[in-house]
Amino acid sequence: MTTKNPFNASQLWEKICEYAKKGGRLSTRPLLLLYYVMTSPDTPGRDKWLIGAAIGYVVLPIDLLPARKLPIIGWVDELVSVSFAFEKCRKYVTAEMERKADEQLDKWFPENTAFTEVTE
Repeated sequence: MTTKNPFNASQLWEKICEYAKKGGRLSTRPLLLLYYVMTSPDTPGRDKWLIGAAIGYVVLPIDLLPARKLPIIGWVDELVSVSFAFEKCRKYVTAEMERKADEQLDKWFPENTAFTEVTE
């Protein structure tokens, strides 16, 4: 029995693009890697659900601890959700996914490209 994936990858991608403008390169990279893992056919369904929930929680306007009302504490729940999903699913990250994420980040943040090349 095949389970239908309720996540719309293109809509989620649009939300990640919006988030990238606000979040910056460093905080967007794990989201991109999780997105690529989620869209991979090699990732098990339950891990795709976990990733979709974590990314959705960060990029959608739903928030348990609102960052506007609790400036520093408000980011903790997003950080925890992405960190948990990333740690659980990092074994699925391939070199190709890392390359794609870095190329996308270079497009979004061209001013940081020279800095990352020097520091790597």
